[in-house]
Amino acid sequence: MNRPLFELPSRSTFRTAGASLRDALTPTVRLGVTGLSRAGKTVFITALVRNLMIGGRLPFFTPEAEGRLRDCILEPQPDDAVPRFDYEAHLGSLAGDPAGWPDSTRRISELRLTLGFRPRDLIRRSLGIDRLHVDIVDYPGEWLIDLALIDQSFTTWCADALRKARAPSRAALSEAWRAFAAQAAVAANPEQTAIEGARLFTDYLAAAKASEHGVGALTPGRFLMPGDLSGSPLLTFFPLDLVAVPGVAKSALFRLLERRFESYKRDVVKPFFRDHFLKLDRQVVLVDVLGSLSRGAESVADLEDALTSVLAAFRPGMNSWLSSFYVRRIDRVLFAATKADHISRTSHDRLEAILMALTARAAQRVTKAGGEVRVMAIAALRATREAEVRRGSETLPCIAGIPMPGEVVAGQTFDGRREAVIFPGDLPADPQQALAHPGRELSGAAATFVRFRPPRLASPIGSSEPAPTPHIRLDRALDYLIGDWFP
Repeated sequence: MNRPLFELPSRSTFRTAGASLRDALTPTVRLGVTGLSRAGKTVFITALVRNLMIGGRLPFFTPEAEGRLRDCILEPQPDDAVPRFDYEAHLGSLAGDPAGWPDSTRRISELRLTLGFRPRDLIRRSLGIDRLHVDIVDYPGEWLIDLALIDQSFTTWCADALRKARAPSRAALSEAWRAFAAQAAVAANPEQTAIEGARLFTDYLAAAKASEHGVGALTPGRFLMPGDLSGSPLLTFFPLDLVAVPGVAKSALFRLLERRFESYKRDVVKPFFRDHFLKLDRQVVLVDVLGSLSRGAESVADLEDALTSVLAAFRPGMNSWLSSFYVRRIDRVLFAATKADHISRTSHDRLEAILMALTARAAQRVTKAGGEVRVMAIAALRATREAEVRRGSETLPCIAGIPMPGEVVAGQTFDGRREAVIFPGDLPADPQQALAHPGRELSGAAATFVRFRPPRLASPIGSSEPAPTPHIRLDRALDYLIGDWFP
């Protein structure tokens, strides 16, 4: 039987080739989500994904507002070596009865969403490029803080760590470690001294983070989240007092600790920076401004130092969907003041002004490098509602919500079931006034920082469809971060 020398490709072959070409041309934007302790990273991602998945109320997300967003699906995890963000488990926590806040971030994780949309661009429509991959990269704030170590020497780090440890709010917490370090230079066994000193230093870091002043600006971050590095020599070093202990810089212990400090930067910090951080296109930094203000001046100073130092690691610049094929540089950074639902909407602009003042130095560095920075007050999952209370002829803007069990409001201890109506007070109109006298210039819930239960995520009565998630400006944050990727 004679066969033709050449066979025309079948229609199915053309369709397969076309689908492969569309997949290859589908752009991917990598969105980094991080922040310091208690900032609400897990809730932010869970609420963002849920709203996109169910078609939540996102009126200021451009493709949704224009009616061009078709659907959103969860894709298989694209990076086999990176754990998947456990969206389902976190959503389960919020949908439980009673609802509870999900556990905080303890490692890097990733989740891929694919958004289908109707392109305005004629070329995209003709090529069928009507999807966008969004890779959400979640990583702990402690790892973010570690990026400041890249340009530090062991000597510089020791001086900085001791300065923070001697602060009034931390002096008692660090006493055991500092007393040990004062005698460490004369120890006969440098290895055992390094192990014991690292243990005491880690105990101090954990106590400082858990304290009422704790904000998370503590390094090294992996000391608090060791993971598979637990027991590794990479985590057995600690700061020495090079001024108070004469001759310690010439000791065998100093050389050992310095070597391990450099190994930590080389084998832990730099790989994270290279393999994950540098591959991001957009970054949101969540900041618990209200919590920091309520904890006092030292907490605010730590927060500003942390935000300034970590953003020195950003490499911002211009970006577009085509550049995702060859160069990645963070070109948009969003500083988001979380828990805006803990104050009245009349103070939201003031909360943004305070965060803008906190990030002024860091934002200046990013904008000079060609990037764009925005500040926003948000609540990814709103736990309160607006209310008004009349007091004589005056009407007070209040918030109403269910305080967490054990929370005390006006002398009353709540059980996690009763609702409370609270007058949160007003933030100062001058942000410098709030930063100069944190705590003193706040009143009501803003000063005591009442923790509220999350709203239970359930379907409306008589409907099988999930209810939209209440939020404050989550749609505006989303539009700033990825809205321009829908041409």
